[in-house]
Amino acid sequence: MMATTHVFVGLVLAAAVTATTPEYAVPAAIAAIVGGLFPDLDVCARHRKTLHFPVYYWVLALPVSLVAFFVPTTATVAVAVFLLSAAAHALSDHVGGGLAARPWEGSSRRAVYSHYHGRWLEPRRWVAYDGSPGDLALAGILAVPALFVFEGSIHSLVVTMLVVSIGYAVFRRYFAGVGERVLEDSRSRRPDE
Repeated sequence: MMATTHVFVGLVLAAAVTATTPEYAVPAAIAAIVGGLFPDLDVCARHRKTLHFPVYYWVLALPVSLVAFFVPTTATVAVAVFLLSAAAHALSDHVGGGLAARPWEGSSRRAVYSHYHGRWLEPRRWVAYDGSPGDLALAGILAVPALFVFEGSIHSLVVTMLVVSIGYAVFRRYFAGVGERVLEDSRSRRPDE
Protein backbone atom coordinates (compact mmCIF):
# COMPACT_ATOMS: atom_id res chain seq x y z
CA MET A 1 0.00 0.00 0.00
CA MET A 2 1.02 3.59 -0.52
CA ALA A 3 2.43 5.43 2.48
CA THR A 4 -0.55 7.76 2.23
CA THR A 5 -2.95 4.83 2.53
CA HIS A 6 -1.21 3.81 5.75
CA VAL A 7 -1.53 7.37 7.03
CA PHE A 8 -5.23 7.45 6.18
CA VAL A 9 -5.75 4.25 8.21
CA GLY A 10 -4.17 6.02 11.17
CA LEU A 11 -6.31 9.09 10.57
CA VAL A 12 -9.45 6.93 10.73
CA LEU A 13 -8.33 5.99 14.25
CA ALA A 14 -7.58 9.63 15.05
CA ALA A 15 -11.00 10.66 13.73
CA ALA A 16 -12.64 8.13 16.07
CA VAL A 17 -10.65 9.56 18.99
CA THR A 18 -11.63 13.08 17.94
CA ALA A 19 -15.32 12.17 17.78
CA THR A 20 -15.28 11.15 21.45
CA THR A 21 -12.58 13.47 22.82
CA PRO A 22 -12.19 16.48 20.51
CA GLU A 23 -9.60 18.08 22.78
CA TYR A 24 -7.12 15.46 21.52
CA ALA A 25 -7.82 16.03 17.81
CA VAL A 26 -4.48 17.56 16.84
CA PRO A 27 -2.20 15.28 18.90
CA ALA A 28 -4.15 12.23 17.69
CA ALA A 29 -3.91 13.35 14.05
CA ILE A 30 -0.18 14.08 14.28
CA ALA A 31 0.42 10.74 16.01
CA ALA A 32 -1.62 8.97 13.31
CA ILE A 33 0.39 10.57 10.53
CA VAL A 34 3.76 9.85 12.14
CA GLY A 35 2.73 6.33 13.19
CA GLY A 36 1.39 5.57 9.72
CA LEU A 37 4.67 6.65 8.14
CA PHE A 38 7.13 5.40 10.78
CA PRO A 39 7.54 1.76 9.66
CA ASP A 40 8.52 2.91 6.15
CA LEU A 41 11.54 4.77 7.51
CA ASP A 42 13.31 1.43 7.07
CA VAL A 43 13.14 1.84 3.27
CA CYS A 44 16.86 2.67 3.27
CA ALA A 45 17.76 -0.30 5.45
CA ARG A 46 16.02 -3.68 5.27
CA HIS A 47 12.62 -2.52 4.07
CA ARG A 48 9.64 -4.16 5.71
CA LYS A 49 11.95 -5.89 8.16
CA THR A 50 13.79 -3.32 10.27
CA LEU A 51 10.88 -1.17 11.51
CA HIS A 52 7.93 -3.36 10.51
CA PHE A 53 6.60 -5.45 13.39
CA PRO A 54 3.23 -6.96 12.38
CA VAL A 55 2.90 -8.72 15.74
CA TYR A 56 4.99 -6.78 18.25
CA TYR A 57 3.49 -3.35 17.58
CA TRP A 58 0.13 -4.82 18.64
CA VAL A 59 1.70 -6.20 21.83
CA LEU A 60 2.56 -2.60 22.75
CA ALA A 61 -0.43 -0.86 21.16
CA LEU A 62 -3.21 -2.75 22.92
CA PRO A 63 -2.15 -2.15 26.55
CA VAL A 64 -1.17 1.45 25.80
CA SER A 65 -4.59 1.96 24.20
CA LEU A 66 -6.26 0.65 27.34
CA VAL A 67 -4.24 3.11 29.42
CA ALA A 68 -5.25 5.93 27.05
CA PHE A 69 -8.90 4.88 27.31
CA PHE A 70 -8.92 4.91 31.12
CA VAL A 71 -6.40 7.73 31.64
CA PRO A 72 -6.71 9.99 28.61
CA THR A 73 -3.98 12.59 28.43
CA THR A 74 -2.31 14.16 25.44
CA ALA A 75 0.65 11.80 25.88
CA THR A 76 -1.31 8.56 26.37
CA VAL A 77 -3.65 9.28 23.47
CA ALA A 78 -0.81 10.28 21.14
CA VAL A 79 1.31 7.24 21.99
CA ALA A 80 -1.69 4.91 21.61
CA VAL A 81 -2.66 6.35 18.22
CA PHE A 82 0.99 6.27 17.06
CA LEU A 83 1.37 2.60 18.03
CA LEU A 84 -2.01 1.59 16.59
CA SER A 85 -1.17 3.34 13.31
CA ALA A 86 2.26 1.70 13.12
CA ALA A 87 0.72 -1.68 13.99
CA ALA A 88 -1.95 -1.33 11.32
CA HIS A 89 0.70 -0.29 8.79
CA ALA A 90 2.96 -3.28 9.47
CA LEU A 91 0.10 -5.77 9.45
CA SER A 92 -1.56 -4.29 6.36
CA ASP A 93 1.63 -4.72 4.34
CA HIS A 94 0.87 -8.45 4.63
CA VAL A 95 -2.28 -7.98 2.52
CA GLY A 96 -0.45 -6.07 -0.22
CA GLY A 97 1.33 -7.16 -3.35
CA GLY A 98 4.72 -7.94 -1.91
CA LEU A 99 8.14 -6.43 -1.69
CA ALA A 100 9.27 -6.00 -5.29
CA ALA A 101 10.01 -3.18 -7.70
CA ARG A 102 7.19 -4.49 -9.91
CA PRO A 103 4.74 -6.04 -7.43
CA TRP A 104 1.99 -6.26 -10.07
CA GLU A 105 3.95 -9.16 -11.61
CA GLY A 106 3.24 -11.25 -8.50
CA SER A 107 6.80 -12.55 -8.29
CA SER A 108 7.52 -11.61 -4.67
CA ARG A 109 7.05 -14.17 -1.91
CA ARG A 110 7.84 -11.55 0.75
CA ALA A 111 5.33 -9.04 2.07
CA VAL A 112 6.56 -8.19 5.56
CA TYR A 113 8.94 -9.81 8.01
CA SER A 114 7.42 -11.19 11.20
CA HIS A 115 10.02 -11.15 13.95
CA TYR A 116 7.62 -13.18 16.09
CA HIS A 117 7.45 -15.98 13.50
CA GLY A 118 11.08 -15.53 12.41
CA ARG A 119 10.18 -15.48 8.72
CA TRP A 120 8.78 -13.40 5.88
CA LEU A 121 5.00 -13.46 5.55
CA GLU A 122 3.77 -14.02 2.01
CA PRO A 123 1.74 -11.30 0.31
CA ARG A 124 -2.01 -11.87 0.28
CA ARG A 125 -2.49 -9.43 -2.62
CA TRP A 126 -5.87 -8.15 -1.39
CA VAL A 127 -4.50 -4.80 -2.50
CA ALA A 128 -2.65 -5.66 -5.71
CA TYR A 129 0.29 -3.31 -5.15
CA ASP A 130 1.16 0.12 -3.83
CA GLY A 131 -0.31 2.68 -6.18
CA SER A 132 -2.75 0.24 -7.79
CA PRO A 133 -6.24 1.48 -8.65
CA GLY A 134 -7.54 -0.51 -5.68
CA ASP A 135 -4.98 1.10 -3.39
CA LEU A 136 -5.98 4.54 -4.63
CA ALA A 137 -9.68 3.74 -4.10
CA LEU A 138 -8.93 2.48 -0.59
CA ALA A 139 -6.92 5.62 0.18
CA GLY A 140 -9.79 7.79 -1.01
CA ILE A 141 -12.33 5.93 1.12
CA LEU A 142 -10.10 6.00 4.20
CA ALA A 143 -9.47 9.74 3.79
CA VAL A 144 -13.18 10.61 4.02
CA PRO A 145 -13.48 10.61 7.84
CA ALA A 146 -10.41 12.85 8.16
CA LEU A 147 -11.82 15.26 5.58
CA PHE A 148 -14.98 15.66 7.65
CA VAL A 149 -13.48 15.63 11.14
CA PHE A 150 -10.30 17.69 10.88
CA GLU A 151 -9.95 21.35 10.02
CA GLY A 152 -7.13 23.72 9.19
CA SER A 153 -3.66 22.31 8.61
CA ILE A 154 -4.66 18.68 9.12
CA HIS A 155 -7.49 19.00 6.58
CA SER A 156 -5.13 20.68 4.10
CA LEU A 157 -2.56 17.94 4.63
CA VAL A 158 -5.18 15.25 3.95
CA VAL A 159 -6.15 16.97 0.68
CA THR A 160 -2.46 17.24 -0.27
CA MET A 161 -1.91 13.55 0.49
CA LEU A 162 -4.89 12.66 -1.71
CA VAL A 163 -3.40 14.65 -4.59
CA VAL A 164 -0.02 12.94 -4.02
CA SER A 165 -1.79 9.56 -3.95
CA ILE A 166 -3.46 10.25 -7.28
CA GLY A 167 -0.17 11.33 -8.84
CA TYR A 168 1.67 8.32 -7.48
CA ALA A 169 -1.03 5.93 -8.69
CA VAL A 170 -0.99 7.46 -12.17
CA PHE A 171 2.80 7.19 -12.48
CA ARG A 172 3.54 4.09 -10.32
CA ARG A 173 4.52 1.78 -13.16
CA TYR A 174 6.55 4.52 -14.81
CA PHE A 175 8.47 5.09 -11.55
CA ALA A 176 9.44 1.40 -11.46
CA GLY A 177 10.99 1.65 -14.92
CA VAL A 178 12.85 4.85 -14.05
CA GLY A 179 14.20 3.24 -10.89
CA GLU A 180 15.46 0.24 -12.84
CA ARG A 181 17.19 2.46 -15.41
CA VAL A 182 18.87 4.51 -12.68
CA LEU A 183 20.16 1.33 -11.04
CA GLU A 184 21.44 -0.01 -14.37
CA ASP A 185 23.19 3.30 -15.12
CA SER A 186 24.84 3.41 -11.70
CA ARG A 187 26.06 -0.19 -12.07
CA SER A 188 27.45 0.43 -15.55
CA ARG A 189 29.42 3.48 -14.36
CA ARG A 190 31.28 1.59 -11.64
CA PRO A 191 34.87 0.76 -12.49
CA ASP A 192 35.59 -2.94 -12.93
CA GLU A 193 36.80 -4.51 -9.74
